[in-house]
Amino acid sequence: MATLIRPGNLRNPEVADLFEREDPERLFDDLREIGHGSFGAVYYARHVAKKEVVAIKKMSYNGKQSADKWQDILKEIRFLRSLRHPNTVTYIGCYLKESTVWLVMEYCLGSASDIIEVHRQPLREEEISAICEGCLQGLSYLHSLGKIHRDVKAGNILLTENGTVKLADFGSASITSPANSFVGTPYWMAPEVILAMDEGQYDGKVDVWSLGITCIELAERKPPYFNMNAMSALYHIAQNDAPKMQAPDWSKDFQHFVEACLQKSPPDRPTSARLLNHEFILRHRSATHIILDLITRTKKAVREFDNLNYRKMKKILLYETESQQGDVEDSTEEDPAGGDSSKSNSITSEKSVISAGVSQSSQSQSSSTNSLHHHHLLHQPPHSYQTPSPPLLQPSHSPYIAPPVPPHHHHPSHLPSHYSPQSPHHGLVYQHQPPSSLSPSPSSSSLHQAELGIPNNNHHPLTPSSPLIDSCSITSITSTNATSSTTPTLLLQLPGQNAPSTTTNNNATNNVSTTVKSRRGRPCGNPGEASTSNFATIKTTSIVSRQQKEHLQEDMHAALSGYKRMRQEHQRALVKLEERCRVDMENHKHVLDKEYEALLTQFSKELEKLRQKHEKEQEKKRETCSLAEKNLQKEINNRHANEHKQFQSQYKKQYKENIEKWKKELSQDPNTPKKQREAQLQSQKEYLKASERQEEAKLLQQQDEYLQLEMRKFRRRGLLAYYIKEQSLLKEELTKREQQLEAAHSMLLRHHQQTQDLEYRQQRAIHALKEEQMNKQHQTELGSQHEYIKRVERDLRKKHALQQKQQPKSLKVVEQQQVSEKLQRELEMLAEYQTRNRQQAEAQRNREKRELDERVGMRRTLLQQKMTEEAARFEHERRERVRLMKEKHGREMEDFDNESQRYGFSALQLVESSTERWPDEFCLTGPMLSLSLQHFE
Repeated sequence: MATLIRPGNLRNPEVADLFEREDPERLFDDLREIGHGSFGAVYYARHVAKKEVVAIKKMSYNGKQSADKWQDILKEIRFLRSLRHPNTVTYIGCYLKESTVWLVMEYCLGSASDIIEVHRQPLREEEISAICEGCLQGLSYLHSLGKIHRDVKAGNILLTENGTVKLADFGSASITSPANSFVGTPYWMAPEVILAMDEGQYDGKVDVWSLGITCIELAERKPPYFNMNAMSALYHIAQNDAPKMQAPDWSKDFQHFVEACLQKSPPDRPTSARLLNHEFILRHRSATHIILDLITRTKKAVREFDNLNYRKMKKILLYETESQQGDVEDSTEEDPAGGDSSKSNSITSEKSVISAGVSQSSQSQSSSTNSLHHHHLLHQPPHSYQTPSPPLLQPSHSPYIAPPVPPHHHHPSHLPSHYSPQSPHHGLVYQHQPPSSLSPSPSSSSLHQAELGIPNNNHHPLTPSSPLIDSCSITSITSTNATSSTTPTLLLQLPGQNAPSTTTNNNATNNVSTTVKSRRGRPCGNPGEASTSNFATIKTTSIVSRQQKEHLQEDMHAALSGYKRMRQEHQRALVKLEERCRVDMENHKHVLDKEYEALLTQFSKELEKLRQKHEKEQEKKRETCSLAEKNLQKEINNRHANEHKQFQSQYKKQYKENIEKWKKELSQDPNTPKKQREAQLQSQKEYLKASERQEEAKLLQQQDEYLQLEMRKFRRRGLLAYYIKEQSLLKEELTKREQQLEAAHSMLLRHHQQTQDLEYRQQRAIHALKEEQMNKQHQTELGSQHEYIKRVERDLRKKHALQQKQQPKSLKVVEQQQVSEKLQRELEMLAEYQTRNRQQAEAQRNREKRELDERVGMRRTLLQQKMTEEAARFEHERRERVRLMKEKHGREMEDFDNESQRYGFSALQLVESSTERWPDEFCLTGPMLSLSLQHFE
């Protein structure tokens, strides 16, 4: 969990809870450096109050990238605090002193890598099985918590006094699984870790791969591809087949176990829990005596190495004293090795008293050990992944010359048993300055550190193996002392004690004698009650001293550290760009969706307004029809009333005329009696009145029939006009919806084009970043390879110069030619792998482009298909609504005509044109008439 605060700031409660409040310098004393890594140093210490022996890992976060270092330290503390398992190192506490973190853990004797260095030979199969069982128990526990170690190797597998195997160094661990960071030691990295940036995430099975490489390391003393540059080895691991055991005499169970661990495909690789049931593990399960016997043998070998170093140093010091003072003194007898346990209080002292001449010679030769790997190849069959080289001649004129060693990162002791694994001069310093300047300080230049009482065996690809000592070293001491203007002083810095500024050579000789003998002292009965002059270890003094020298070669350590940092920065930059692209795409889609939703909302509102408008128009149409009908009826009624009045007036006139006529006719006939004439006249009057009433009734009936017919006609015409209005409004609505659909489709096409442009733009940006990162990575790898070549050639020239006349010139020329050919092959192989990697990356980019084209094309096809389906649905809806409206109109018209027929009006009468004057909107035009006629066809 990243916290954006200043490194070392404990204001955050979550961070403050990780550290104790006490002063660690008062809680712990007797600190002695027992290991040195790229992130800091590891010290043996005792708790003052509890008398408990612990290991303290000091990590400084000062310097460049202090924020990243602080976060890495916090991550390791949190990781270690969360572990509770017998096969993981035990967390004790954590303290903050100025700018240095003191991480206190249980003390362990040493690592599996130290055992290989001490014995100078591979471990036995049952020992490897016992170590693997403990590792698998710890890994199974980590994986069950969803955590990944990511740096499993022999240097990070520790052994305790009671024979327990423990996993250590969680500086590279991942709290979450799966992960995708480029983390670990190159030669032990799984292929999916190397390719994680290109191919995705990995899980806890990467630790299983590293365990398989560790098995090869324990069985063959070094991991595969260790004789080549680390950056070149990464390509071999990622692209070649999985490495295999070279020696055929290992058991089938062991070979099958290694093959299972080194399955190239992660799904085919078994889990750590499953490997616990492998026959190779079950065969020696619970055999704790195997580890205890191995520790006992290692302690014995450490004592022998320290005794040998002590005798050699004493001879050299005596020779120094005699050559400087001119007084030949009898040297004291060598003390026999005492005790049955490897105890030491001189690791810190011996690391701080190194002869200046020896240091210079050792440092010059430590860079050349990769070229000396040919001697090691004479004693074991070459690996299929290594290039054999011719043997070298051994210097023979000096009994103190160490033989050449193979380029194993922490295995300088791959020497014959009669040689010391380190210079006999280790532990001495030719001083002309205060001894405090020679005190080691934890380094803060890397992300990994030493662990738990041992050096953090970071197998750095740019760090050569242990330095060699030859006769030139002794000569350098003599010549330096001889030319000194003052009497040189050999100082011995004891832990917690400042050395005096001057002393005699005899006193220095006695101090060294005391220092070496104290390492061989007898142990105390309880490790927790160990005296200040003794502590148990399976690590020789030369191992710690060499690690300190190797750590000082910052240029060698910085190359791979910078390469890892570059890969991690590339990964972070790529993840950041992809995240930004994802956010931009999400924002883009959100904007487009919002725009599309706004358009649909607008369409919905427009349709709602249109429907409301249509409803008003229909209501208005109905009111118009009703009003027109009333007006027509009123007009006809008024006309009929006038006609009726005219009829009555005319009839009265005719009635009078007829009565007068009848009276006149009757008066001309005198013979007719008056009563008869009156009766006839009355009868005529009644007839005329009856005739009037009949005509009046007939007139009223005609008027009523006419009114009914005209009103039916008008209603039918009004109904038809209303239907036409409905059809017009429906057509308007459908036209509006069609326009909206076309506008929506146009927007979708525009959105598709914008999204397509953004996707192509983002893909081009990601591809450009990947290509830039790949070019930078390849340049860094080539630069590292060229530096590696220059260093090997320079070291070979130094070695040939130091050998002087010990080796014939022809052999040197042959060796130089073979080394040059080997380095040229490695360079060509690196270039070939980079070309292949570039081709694969180009093919991957082309494949991604094709996939994007296919996705875009598929999305465009789906969009077109969706648009076509929507258009078809709309056309179907249009036809359906028109059909339903026609059917509705037809049913209503049919019902109206049936009702008219019941009233006695025929259909032809209703469709005939009316003599009445109707409003223009009710006058049937040709299309309306044809529509009305079509209905009755």
